Amino acid sequence: MKRFITLIRHAKSDWGHPELSDFDRPLNGRGERDAPFMGEKLAEKLGEFDTQIELMLASPANRAMATARVVADAIDYPAEKIETDPDLYLASSTELLHALQSVDDGIHHTALVSHNPGLTTLVNSLGSQYIPNLPTCGIMIIEADITSWEQLQASSGHSIDFLYPKRF
Repeated sequence: MKRFITLIRHAKSDWGHPELSDFDRPLNGRGERDAPFMGEKLAEKLGEFDTQIELMLASPANRAMATARVVADAIDYPAEKIETDPDLYLASSTELLHALQSVDDGIHHTALVSHNPGLTTLVNSLGSQYIPNLPTCGIMIIEADITSWEQLQASSGHSIDFLYPKRF
């Protein structure tokens, strides 16, 4: 059985407010422009692959949630169904993998919106395409031939598309 994992790094954040904590940083102008554009590109790819995201998990950090909401809107995923998990904020690749391994087996396509460096490490661990860095608002779609999310592990997936703003 095929399972799809869509890994999304939050869009570019605004460093212009030193009074804000890292957790509270909003998107900057480029991030606000890139997120809906990349959401549209993801929607096109989902149509090509004839799949829909059934579960979206996100870090609760402001920049990750803002990205998740905009992408959710573009792919017709209800924003109120985005599940946040404080453990996804600045999580390691191991922590991100555990979150995916905990997904209910009734779900066939999960999206995860989080942060580097954990996401880049996870992309390179799960998929078949090495990338040195998952850029802001970058999206990697991975397909895994597994029957249960618990079976997801290093090298169990195949990278099927890598989307990022500068590609377009």
